[in-house]
Amino acid sequence: MKVTELVAQFAQPIVESHGCSLWDVEYVREGSERFLRLYIDKEGGVDITDCEAISRAVDPVLDEKDPIAESYHFEVCSAGLERALKRPGDFERFMGSPITVKLYRPRNGLKELPGILRGYEDGRVTVEAGKETITFEKSEVALVRLRVEF
Repeated sequence: MKVTELVAQFAQPIVESHGCSLWDVEYVREGSERFLRLYIDKEGGVDITDCEAISRAVDPVLDEKDPIAESYHFEVCSAGLERALKRPGDFERFMGSPITVKLYRPRNGLKELPGILRGYEDGRVTVEAGKETITFEKSEVALVRLRVEF
């Protein structure tokens, strides 16, 4: 089992007991440092108090379970307004929302396409961009994230 899956298993009930939901777990290397990040969400938005409380509650469990051999920094963050959509449930929840699709290779000269999320099936993402409806295959899509319009 991957580190992120293991951490998600024991962190999710703790996060939920604080009135939040666990959006994502990330374990990444940035320069010479490693970071374990929990991304959390809740109705009305997450604030610093939520992040601190969950960090304090999860930290001793991380020490006890010790899922990562090397040293790392532990952070709890808001999922953010322009969060990445990863799981089928994310796409269902935000159907009809403004998104940005980032592609591995340019399509019609564009590597990023803003639009409205209109469909998601087996990794294929359908976007309404202006008067056009475009479906991207899973293999073309590097990232899909929500887009905030002001």
